[in-house]
Amino acid sequence: MIRTVTFEKAVWADLPYKFEAGTPAIAQSVGLGAAIDYVTGLGLDAIGAHEADLLTYANQRLSSIDGLNLIGTAPGKASVVSFTMDCAHPHDIGTLVDRAGIAIRVGHHCAQPLMDRIGIAAAARASFGLYNTRAEVDRLTEALEGVREFFG
Repeated sequence: MIRTVTFEKAVWADLPYKFEAGTPAIAQSVGLGAAIDYVTGLGLDAIGAHEADLLTYANQRLSSIDGLNLIGTAPGKASVVSFTMDCAHPHDIGTLVDRAGIAIRVGHHCAQPLMDRIGIAAAARASFGLYNTRAEVDRLTEALEGVREFFG
């Protein structure tokens, strides 16, 4: 980062080298390697099967909630469940679900043209990955049933 240094002055190196000081991202590189080993050990097919199972299970469980409308149920989609509830705005859903210790996303999800097309201002969204379980889908379902009870 420095071309020369004296007690009187420092002369910086040319771009981009003057911004490359410090220790390389060793910890991040080791972490990335461990993550790659972990995913490789599980296998992408097994991860995909687990996420597909969670999606199917979540669609079944959430479909049982009165007034909950699933958005986007195409086959082969990613393990993401978007929905609205006829009793509450998505931001209210997010707040109440958060109080139950469950994190979901709410808003237009950078899909405003789609929201306009289907006639809604916002939606709630739960995403599932290899780290999630069916028990967590059950907790989400219970929290959303609590939203229904809260708003009557």
